[in-house]
Amino acid sequence: MKPNIEPFFEPATWTVSYVIFDEAGGHCAIIDPVLDYNPKSGRTGTQFADKQIQFIKRQQLTVDWILETHAHADHLSSAHYLRSQLGGKIAIGNEIPVVQKTFKKIFNLDDDFAPDGSHFDHLFADGEDFQVGKLPAKAISASGHTPADLAYQFDDAIFVGDTLFMPDVGTARADFPGGDARRLYQSIRKLLEFPSETRLFMCHDYPPSDRPAAWETTVSQQREHNIHVHDGVTEDEFVAMRTQRDATLDMPVLLLPSIQTNIRAGAMPPAEDNGIAYFKIPINVI
Repeated sequence: MKPNIEPFFEPATWTVSYVIFDEAGGHCAIIDPVLDYNPKSGRTGTQFADKQIQFIKRQQLTVDWILETHAHADHLSSAHYLRSQLGGKIAIGNEIPVVQKTFKKIFNLDDDFAPDGSHFDHLFADGEDFQVGKLPAKAISASGHTPADLAYQFDDAIFVGDTLFMPDVGTARADFPGGDARRLYQSIRKLLEFPSETRLFMCHDYPPSDRPAAWETTVSQQREHNIHVHDGVTEDEFVAMRTQRDATLDMPVLLLPSIQTNIRAGAMPPAEDNGIAYFKIPINVI
C-alpha cells in the first residue's frame, strides 16, 4: 500500500516535516516535527506544529508514531508537544544512548538525566518492521551524520533524515560529536542500492538562489547527480571532501538549545527551583 505523504516546510530552519497516513480517517505518523524557537528571546512557539495538528484533525487521523530520524542540531523537536495533543509514541534509533552520553558530559547534566533512551517511547533497531495503520514500514540505520540516524521506509518512499540533501546540495556534515564521514558514506551507498525509482524525501533543503526549496528526489537522480556522492565517488574521496568541507562550516545557530531538547524527545530541561527552565551554553567546547 502506497503512503499518502503531506510535507510541511518550516522556512526558518529549512526543515521539512511530514505526515504519512494510510487513508482519510485512518492512521498516521509524523516525521521530524519542529518546535518554533526564537534564539533572541528564548521563547518557544507551536505555530508550525499546530498546522500539522489541524491537518491531522481535518483528515480525522489517529497518530500511531512520532518518528525522529535523529537528535537534530538545527531545530527543536515538537514531538513532546504533539504527543500531548494527539497521542502516539515517540521513536528514534536505538543508538540514541550514545548521543545522550556524549552530550550529558558536554552539558554536565545531573544524575536525573539517564542516557539510556528512556525519554523516548520506542527505540528502533536497524531493519525493524512496524505498522502505521495499514501501512507497513521499516527502520533503516543511516548513521554517520550522528551515531543514531535512521531512515524510514514506507513502500517506495524513504525518509532519509540528514544523510542526503537534494542532488545539487549534496550530503550532511559529519563533524558533530560522534559523527563519522566514513559511516555516512556507507549509509548513503546502502540507501542508493534501493531500486532506481525509489522516492527519497529530505529533512532539509538549502537551495541555491536559482530554485525554490524542494525535498523529493529519487535514487537514480541521487546516483547520477549528487554533487558529493554520485556514482564513481569512492569512500576515500568522499571522506576527504567531507572532512575538508566540514572544517569550513559554522555550527548551526540552534545547535545548543536543539540538542538539549532533542535528546529529551522534545521535552525542555527540567525547571529549576524558581520555576524557570534554562539551556546551558558550554564555553569553548563545541
